[in-house]
Amino acid sequence: MRFSSTYIPTLKESPSEAEVVSHKLLLRAGMVRKLTSGVYIYLPLGLKALENVQRVVREEMDAAGFSELLMPMVIPGDLWKETGRWEYYGKELLRFKDRNDRDYCLGPTHEEVITDLVRGEVRSYRQLPVRLYQIQTKFRDEIRPRFGLMRGREFVMKDAYSFDSSDAGADESYKLMYDAYCRIFKRLGLRFRAVEADTGSIGGNFSHEFMVLADTGEDTIAACTECSYAANVERAEVVWNGTPCTETCAPYEKVATPAAHTVEEVSAMLKVAPSQVVKTMLFVVDGKTVAVLVRGDREVNDIKLKNLLNATTVELAPAAVVEKVTAAPLGFAGPVGLDVPIYADLELQGATDYVVGANAADAHLVHVDLRRDVKVTAYADLRCITLSDPCPRCGGAIELPKGIEVGHIFKLGTKYSDAMHAVYLDENGKENVMIMGCYGIGVGRLAAAVCEAHHDDYGPIWPKAIAPWQVHLCAVRADNEEVRAFADTLYNTLQEKGVEVIYDDRSVSAGVMFSDADLLGVPLRVIVSPRNLKNGVVELTARDKSFSETAPTAEAADTILAKLAE
Repeated sequence: MRFSSTYIPTLKESPSEAEVVSHKLLLRAGMVRKLTSGVYIYLPLGLKALENVQRVVREEMDAAGFSELLMPMVIPGDLWKETGRWEYYGKELLRFKDRNDRDYCLGPTHEEVITDLVRGEVRSYRQLPVRLYQIQTKFRDEIRPRFGLMRGREFVMKDAYSFDSSDAGADESYKLMYDAYCRIFKRLGLRFRAVEADTGSIGGNFSHEFMVLADTGEDTIAACTECSYAANVERAEVVWNGTPCTETCAPYEKVATPAAHTVEEVSAMLKVAPSQVVKTMLFVVDGKTVAVLVRGDREVNDIKLKNLLNATTVELAPAAVVEKVTAAPLGFAGPVGLDVPIYADLELQGATDYVVGANAADAHLVHVDLRRDVKVTAYADLRCITLSDPCPRCGGAIELPKGIEVGHIFKLGTKYSDAMHAVYLDENGKENVMIMGCYGIGVGRLAAAVCEAHHDDYGPIWPKAIAPWQVHLCAVRADNEEVRAFADTLYNTLQEKGVEVIYDDRSVSAGVMFSDADLLGVPLRVIVSPRNLKNGVVELTARDKSFSETAPTAEAADTILAKLAE
């Protein structure tokens, strides 16, 4: 492909809207352009990279025994109402009506559609397992789209689904996808971890996220330095190995803490450690107010609270609710005398003599014994893991690297097949519910994650597996007849040998040409120039700067092929 006849609008400067590396470089390289918030156009270069990612994903999905299909993006609302997700999914689901006033939505995921398909086709255990996938555009009306392709509203996704007749079969399907995902990310040259994760709005009883390790990641992972344990911080278990405190303390008393709203301010004013202060956080859980207690130096994990209470929605209580429940402004809530369910983190059992809010403005209580003074509904793991916590599997040290989620696999169980009556007859003629799994990869996000993981100050460094071209042929001084003739011949020869080439045949300066070559990120750059031809060579340079050498002009094509094969 000739640069002069291709639409590649590179930019010298990063647009002000771009926040992360991949967003900046994909815009500068002329790969994508924003249409509206969270919605992007894939330009020719970006589309080629996207299609190459799809090819890798498709090859591994096919190798795992999953068959490709394509489902509609527009989904009847009646299917979502069957599972209850029409109401539950929230404002991310873009709903609309047709001319007959029937409800529809743009598909953010396709569990209902695939279940409807399979329940209408499968009758016998002999037809199971069924393993299907698609690569298709999705839409989720994100409240705050950001980071370019990392968190958009419209995006390309590979979603796969499995239907099995037994738990063992469902485990096998899950393992097939787990292994396929590992192969995909390895082929793309990514450092990644498979981490235990919360199932969220998809549901089910178990899931893994695949996280690309990157300093610019928006997610934090809890990973053991000594064993294979890794989990999203939302799910990471905190093990408390202490013993409940049997001592007590002096009776509690009220002390003035004017304008001390935060743990830091209270600790400084009362000259106590933050760990001796108990934070009382109020949440609205499925419409009812509850209190959560954690140490002052800890953070509440609302996902753990949601799972503990088997809740649908968990939100931090607004100021009006806090003031109504505690009769105090924000910053002074406390558990003593509080008339709502109170859930306390496990480690609070290990001590006494705490400082808590007094449920009164500018006041706290000191010498509080939770066992004596507070009606705790239950103790549970309710906080976020920290670097000082041990690994919940082996007791080793925990690290908290950043990551970018690029894939998520779920054991769904019978959540959707129960709701939609997706059943089969077993060998005894008895009706059973199918056991499901679902498996997603954000294809556009994966391309952006590769850019985050493989770049330098000048542009992306695409791995050969997904690079838009294999060779970037630069004809420096394309107006020189000798340069033009040799570059044209080399370009045609490489194409005949099946090499994908972007041929920069523009009459621009070498500086502009090389700057654009860096932005395009093609693995191998071949430079044809008057000086090189005078010396009887062409120059070969790796985009990752791993080598730069010359090759005789007569051997140029063979040398290029050999380099690509390395």
